[in-house]
Amino acid sequence: MLTNTTTIEISKEYLHFAAAHFTLFSATQRENLHGHNFHVNLDATAAIQSDGLTFDYNILKNALKQLCDTLDEQVLMPTLSPYLKIETADDYITVIFNAERIPFLPRDLTLLPVRNITVEELAHYLLTQLRAQPEICALDLDHLLLRCASGAGQWATAEWHA
Repeated sequence: MLTNTTTIEISKEYLHFAAAHFTLFSATQRENLHGHNFHVNLDATAAIQSDGLTFDYNILKNALKQLCDTLDEQVLMPTLSPYLKIETADDYITVIFNAERIPFLPRDLTLLPVRNITVEELAHYLLTQLRAQPEICALDLDHLLLRCASGAGQWATAEWHA
């Protein structure tokens, strides 16, 4: 029996988040804090079922939207960087970089288990978060390719294969 597969591209206008960050270049160099309007899209490859459908696209669209919403209007900070120390005290989270103490209110800061806040790391983080969701794991998917952009023409991709 011939199995037909197809790739569904999920690229919606609402799959974005505005976030601040700084990229770390070394133990002594970093960018200034600044923001981007990050965009996310996803290609999902699966077999076409006997009813002519691959899967319920809404499951992936809703999961991606929820992930974007958790990062929206936040300062993103990596927890796995060897160049940062993060302390919590007196109702603030303080990020220490090269003797600079940068305080944030907890509600404004999202700590991510990545090495740096770059589109490369964000693409892999988002794909990992997506794949951790039981409703996504339950889908009979062959391949996922997630893209994250910090601006036009500047995309990073992360892939998963069954």
